[in-house]
Amino acid sequence: MSNKYPNAINEPIFSYLAGSPERAALKAELEAQRAAVREIPAIVGGQRLFSGVTVPVTAPHEHQLVLGKVHQADSAVVQQAIDAALAAQPQWSSWTLEQRAAVFLKAADLLAGPWRQRLNAATMLGQSKTAYQAEIDSACELIDFLRFNVQFAYEIAAQQPLSAAGIRNRLEYRPLEGFVYAVTPFNFTAIGGNLAVAPALMGNVVLWKPAATAALSNYLIMELLEEAGLPPGVINFVPGDAQAVSAAALNHPSLAGVHFTGSTAVFDTMWGQVGSNVSKFRSYPRLVGETGGKDFVLAHASADAAAVATGLLRGAFEYQGQKCSAASRAYVPASLWPAVKERLLQDIATIRMGDVADFSTFMGAVIDRRAYDRIEGYLAKARDDQSVTIHAGGRGDDSIGYFIPPTLIEVQDPHHPLMENEIFGPVLSVYVYADAEWDATLKLVDSTSPYALTGAVFATERAALEQASYALRNAAGNFYVNDKPTGAVVGQQPFGGARRSGTNDKAGSALNLQRWVSPRTVKETSVPPREYAYAYMSN
Repeated sequence: MSNKYPNAINEPIFSYLAGSPERAALKAELEAQRAAVREIPAIVGGQRLFSGVTVPVTAPHEHQLVLGKVHQADSAVVQQAIDAALAAQPQWSSWTLEQRAAVFLKAADLLAGPWRQRLNAATMLGQSKTAYQAEIDSACELIDFLRFNVQFAYEIAAQQPLSAAGIRNRLEYRPLEGFVYAVTPFNFTAIGGNLAVAPALMGNVVLWKPAATAALSNYLIMELLEEAGLPPGVINFVPGDAQAVSAAALNHPSLAGVHFTGSTAVFDTMWGQVGSNVSKFRSYPRLVGETGGKDFVLAHASADAAAVATGLLRGAFEYQGQKCSAASRAYVPASLWPAVKERLLQDIATIRMGDVADFSTFMGAVIDRRAYDRIEGYLAKARDDQSVTIHAGGRGDDSIGYFIPPTLIEVQDPHHPLMENEIFGPVLSVYVYADAEWDATLKLVDSTSPYALTGAVFATERAALEQASYALRNAAGNFYVNDKPTGAVVGQQPFGGARRSGTNDKAGSALNLQRWVSPRTVKETSVPPREYAYAYMSN
């Protein structure tokens, strides 16, 4: 790897302590963005297109606060964006890795400096993240993706074949032919950026469909990339109706890949559309997706009760349980449950929920009306269910924002819908098992959910940890020992799961970037043979 690109290091996390300069800067930016209503257009070939048909962006914790108006791209705009991407592809793919990397490394430096609080404030207001949750997402994780991806790309390029005497062999890591369709979620600003940027770094051109509820922060990423020197047309930003945009993208002969994070049902539909159209594509599209999860925490009788309770609380309730990796189902032995429950209830009682601009809050609101109604539907059924016990929370309040309190529910049936269905909210369901049923509980954890994204085991006995690690080796793509199942860090814990949780292509590692290249093997012979006969043929 070139000395110009030393190994990346993870971006330090700002503390936002009272009186700190970063806290003052963030508060000022929050006030400025609250006072403005941003027009968010499509960006096609570097041009801003205002359709006039708009969808409002509102603050989830204050749903009367309008932050922006998102101009919806129709099928004609999507086709225009694809054309712009394909027109940009020849020049962009001819740039060297060093030239392309310079754009994204500059973007990382800008984000670490003057853009930091701009992205953080947009993420806080538009996606209801606290200052800390925004900092680790829209600042640190996105900076890490931008920098580590460059390191990973150089590591890939350095992987070259052997050459024999008189022969020079090399691998060229070409971009895919066509465009990559990036479909991104609301819950992580960094994922939105990475799903578009990772293929582009490898020389691809991208059609980016952001989640409507994350359009503000995602649009700012586009502005950041433009300031960093990204050429027009390399990434085209097309907010709009998901079905309409996908219908145009997934039917185009030049579709080369899909980079997706979202629900399993949506990815299933997209996979089916690609499959039904496969004969019309110029090449077989790469399908890379991270989807749903029903993530577990399993405690052994030897576990530390306070550590389990803290892992459950942070894992289940940070960012309102709207992380793909959030703890959603827990298995606690009967001997440990009284202490864990007591600690959980004590801590839950101290949680402040409200406006994320108040730095004393631990939780904001869930993302929108649809999410609120879905979660509240589960809670309404739980309130009428005599087989479950609601220990904390259990009822939302949408009068000001879409607030669902941290909810702790104990179930008697380990196959209750609360233990099996992805709720994607601050609802933690606990099944208390008999200590002697440890082996059976391992099988239960592995077989209960169709997902396999994240999971955690708590124990102090090494034998129990080793047993759980082996028994649950297919139950989670990211497995945590004595820690919460959330918070994967780029370069440290490559992220992704299998089974119904996705293709497990590990964002935050070279494994993901390898999906966005089509290698060509080149063999050059210095002195080619001039006779066809081989030595063994002589008498």
